[in-house]
Amino acid sequence: MGEEARPEAQCLKEGPLDSARGSAPGPAQWEAEDVRARAAELGPWFHNLDLRGVRTAPDHFLFDFPAVKWASFRDHVPADLSGRTVLDIGCNGGFYSLEMKRRGAARVLAVDHDPHYLAQARFAAEVEGLEIEFRQLSVYDVGALGERFDVVLFLGVLYHLRHPLLALDLIHEHACADLLVFQTMQRGSEDIVAVEPDYDFFAPAPFDAPGFPKLHFIEHSYAHDPTNWWAPNRAASAAMLRSAGFEPFANPEAEIFLCRRVAKAESGAVYPARSEGKEGQGSAPSPGSGDPQRAGGPLIP
Repeated sequence: MGEEARPEAQCLKEGPLDSARGSAPGPAQWEAEDVRARAAELGPWFHNLDLRGVRTAPDHFLFDFPAVKWASFRDHVPADLSGRTVLDIGCNGGFYSLEMKRRGAARVLAVDHDPHYLAQARFAAEVEGLEIEFRQLSVYDVGALGERFDVVLFLGVLYHLRHPLLALDLIHEHACADLLVFQTMQRGSEDIVAVEPDYDFFAPAPFDAPGFPKLHFIEHSYAHDPTNWWAPNRAASAAMLRSAGFEPFANPEAEIFLCRRVAKAESGAVYPARSEGKEGQGSAPSPGSGDPQRAGGPLIP
């Protein structure tokens, strides 16, 4: 669960590509007190990183997070990423980007819509002396990158999105070349039942099975976080991934899926048009321009 703010409209800003390379003083030049002071300036942190012995979120409600989550699936991620490219979508404080670079990835691009998180991740890369590129970017805009990556990390993001299946479709169509590492908060049953190719309209019983794919919608807030929109059960996570063209081959713990990108008969991605208003934010249609509520008065008085 992150710290993003609702509504998502403010998450669509695309920023310039930037990197920790060249700007880092080098790990030998960072003293613990300097790290502690700068980490405090950049707080609060959601990633509890260990930077030269300094914890960025020592009072984290999930304790040693995300290291404790990483421990559950790190052995399923290739130990040697030499020559591979990695895209970390929703990088937050940069924990997973750092781990990918430590495994020898030739290039790691970390993106997040929130400049606060990007500043944290950039600082962490500088302290650790790791060359990682950063860009302010929404998952909905991954097509703007114009390239596919050998490994895509999509961890702890899906449940914050208004349009989760669209995000997976866009990653499949534009960003992922081979391996997707996926995680989402889940609630409900961890059972997974076999999905039939079709269901009879007059036989609703399958929908009541605990292991049937279900995506719970959160209208207001969950865990004091209004950006938590969805909570799929385990079966729904697997089903959504398959539907978007990602075939799970490992599920080392309930929330983690490692998937291979597979071909799809047709794309599921859509690209809604936006009216051109002030600063590209869109504008309301003028009376008579096709809005029935405006053209002819209210349909329901």
